[in-house]
Amino acid sequence: MLVNYDDASRIAIKWFLAYFNFEVHSARTGEEALALFDPTLHDLIITNNSLPGMNGQELAHIIKLRAPKTPVIVFAGELPTNSDCLDRVIVKPTQLLLLQETIEALLRPSFEAVERNQP
Repeated sequence: MLVNYDDASRIAIKWFLAYFNFEVHSARTGEEALALFDPTLHDLIITNNSLPGMNGQELAHIIKLRAPKTPVIVFAGELPTNSDCLDRVIVKPTQLLLLQETIEALLRPSFEAVERNQP
């Protein structure tokens, strides 16, 4: 799930990740993300830290309470003051390929488990 208040950025990132065959659900706010979040459906959370209402750091904390193994990435220009609940922090501006590589690295154990179970 991608959480970003900026429509243009959210759409561009969603489009970019779809190119790499990621199915991306998106939300504009942390509250909207929490209402949509389903740990059986969402393998990873990417959030901006500067969200209206709760920030990305607060969103990560609640996600980790609900689903401790769900990776959370903050992809933002404004860094969180505490990264205890975050699996990765990527500082903008940066290339989107770094985001794609980070996602794949965090999800690799899940992908490898699925591949081992294939006939």
